[in-house]
Amino acid sequence: MQKRLGFLSFGHYQNIPGSGTRSAADALTQGIDIAVGVERLGFDGAWSRVHHYQKQFSSPWALMAATAARTERIEIGTAVIDMRYENPLIMAELAAAADLISGGRLQLGLSRGSQEPALRGYESFGFHPSPGDGPKAPGMAREHTDRFRAAIAGTSMVASDPNETGTRVPLTIEPRSHTLPQRIWWGSSTRQSARWAGEQGLHLLSSTLLSEDTGIPFSELQAEQISVFHESWRAAGHPGTPRVAVVRSVLPIVSERDRALFGASAVYGSQEHVGVLGGAVSRFGKSFIGGPDAIVENLRKDEAVAAADTLLVTIPNLLGVAENLRLLDSIAEHVAPSIGWSRSPRGTREK
Repeated sequence: MQKRLGFLSFGHYQNIPGSGTRSAADALTQGIDIAVGVERLGFDGAWSRVHHYQKQFSSPWALMAATAARTERIEIGTAVIDMRYENPLIMAELAAAADLISGGRLQLGLSRGSQEPALRGYESFGFHPSPGDGPKAPGMAREHTDRFRAAIAGTSMVASDPNETGTRVPLTIEPRSHTLPQRIWWGSSTRQSARWAGEQGLHLLSSTLLSEDTGIPFSELQAEQISVFHESWRAAGHPGTPRVAVVRSVLPIVSERDRALFGASAVYGSQEHVGVLGGAVSRFGKSFIGGPDAIVENLRKDEAVAAADTLLVTIPNLLGVAENLRLLDSIAEHVAPSIGWSRSPRGTREK
């Protein structure tokens, strides 16, 4: 399987000693610059996380539109948008506008969202779940997702006012990007939610955390999740080919600079961990840190990486643009070709 390769940025910024990303302005402008750089390196995608009430990326639309205007080829993705916080119709307008600017390159990952510091933060945005939905409000997230998908597909959201138009006709959200409905993903952390994504005809995003644990290694559990997704998609009879993206932390050590930055994390990061997060026993995937040959060997054994068509590698964005592009170039040069990826013909390495 020909792999796609993208990077995933959380958009962290901190005004602390050693930080190369001290402000929100730094994080946003550097995110755009890194996207421009990886397009030149031959990567296939620039993806970002969405977090509210944290010093990270939040609403993605300005960043996506700006990235679209500065790039020509790469996919521009989210992993993921917390749908509990979103007004589906405003989101439909913003998403369509950004996708039209990009020429149809958005890959929108949606979900209930990850753990957050705010207590029922979505309520401060004006959204209140139905009674019985629970504090995590998964039902509301799916309701918002359904309405968003209907809006971008051209379903009428309101009727015209006959006092103004002389007639009563259905109205749709504008602008519309007619291919955008084919590029919507669902961020899944369980086999159950992966099954739901397949039933809905959504592509699958699976990160380095699974909110369940059966005692088997992370990659095997995630591969099971991917298998459930594919089976569900086929059973539902959806047209087209479903896509699957997995996220990995990959830090090849090819220089003394790399060793100084990442060497101390190699022992702890190379182990899987099980803990309780948000009340659920969860399994955390390991990082891939070390020499390129060892990383390639371990990635080749990773059943979920093998089953996915897209690999997203996380970046330590507090290091700034130059260090991150150097890291991503090392991955493109020494790691990714050995697991089925090849540079875009238009991609050229920085000299």
